[in-house]
Amino acid sequence: MTKPTNLIAFQGSAGAYSNLACLAAYPEMTPLPCNSFEGAFDAVESGKADLAMIPIENSIAGRVADIHHLLPGTGLHIIGEHFEPVRHFLMAPKGATLQSIKRVRSHVHALGQCRKSIKALGLEAIVHVDTAGAAADLEHSTDLAEAAIASSLAAETYGLQILQDKMEDHAYNTTRFIVLSREPAMPNLGDGTTITTFIFRVRNVPAALYKGLGGFATNGVNMTKLESYMVEGEFFATQFYADIEGHPDDSRVKLALEELGFFSREFRLLGVYSASSFREQGFQSAQEGADD
Repeated sequence: MTKPTNLIAFQGSAGAYSNLACLAAYPEMTPLPCNSFEGAFDAVESGKADLAMIPIENSIAGRVADIHHLLPGTGLHIIGEHFEPVRHFLMAPKGATLQSIKRVRSHVHALGQCRKSIKALGLEAIVHVDTAGAAADLEHSTDLAEAAIASSLAAETYGLQILQDKMEDHAYNTTRFIVLSREPAMPNLGDGTTITTFIFRVRNVPAALYKGLGGFATNGVNMTKLESYMVEGEFFATQFYADIEGHPDDSRVKLALEELGFFSREFRLLGVYSASSFREQGFQSAQEGADD
């Protein structure tokens, strides 16, 4: 048994939104920055970290495509989920003002999510590999024309001043993260709402997907996510990623999965975990937070 490290790995630099998610969901653990998603996975698989906090989809930008391809190749299990509201801040070196800045750097998604604010300020948007990295580049800069869009944690981490908050065009901007571990941590049947995540491929027969998913409808199982993506570089090798509300030990879920099994192949369970309370609160709380 690998000795617990009390570290939670994430992809990105210190101050990244994934860093914020780690602190919000596991304040008792120490975040571990990793250069890549593969690095975060490896940190857990090797025992360097106990958990990994991985973004899987954003309410505006959509899915984080790399994760769907990388996750099945690991031996890790999803043991939880976390929803993190995304609040973008405009920051620059000390002494800069809204009048002095001319250029702003950030991740392509962050720039897209702040398009109206950037245009209103008349700034040139320049793509950076990530939000926190853009802030880190300004830590020792004296160029008062340069700015970055990142989290408030990034501004604090790299000693930058915040010139404007609420840069995002949409207040409901939220990222969903999954928490990964070497060992599964399945909740007991009846312990609140449970999410079951799995991947599968359908057999090459007519209407296989339609027939395979019919069992979820007839058994009253709510499927909250279904996405397809190509694998192995083939147009006809399609894999599906799905989330359902329900526990595998529930009789309705058992029947639905059994019916799916008739029309699918390479079925694999990725995780069974408790649903975040954010699912019940919906995006109303995110909206309220943005209006404060």
